[in-house]
Amino acid sequence: SPTDPLWVERTGTRTYRGHTARGASVEIGPASAGAVFTPGELLKIALAACAGMSSDSKFSRVLGDDYQVTIRVEDPKDMADDRYPVLTEKFEIDLSELDDKSREKTLLLAQRSIDRACTVGRTLKAGAEVPDAQFAPPA
Repeated sequence: SPTDPLWVERTGTRTYRGHTARGASVEIGPASAGAVFTPGELLKIALAACAGMSSDSKFSRVLGDDYQVTIRVEDPKDMADDRYPVLTEKFEIDLSELDDKSREKTLLLAQRSIDRACTVGRTLKAGAEVPDAQFAPPA
């Protein structure tokens, strides 16, 4: 649900655990902390997963429910500006069983689904406003 609470709690120096109200959690920190996701990696994974989820029904309808796909977002970070100027979703998917016309139509419909339903991509493309952080004592 769009209103489910999300939060992070500090677990150590520059390390956090992210939580959902549904009970999911993820370890977050700098790459030097080991088996954690960096915030930038989470951004990229969120984009890739959102694109995959948004296009899933289009691909499964044509390729079957057991189709395989890997989606990568590997664009480099601009270290000087400390940001990702480009985030490219790269689908590794076998469409060799489709003829050219079917492949073209499937890819068009998959992209339309991503453009329409991927909240993460739509948010990034729209240039989401990020207000200054708010600070308050614990509840």
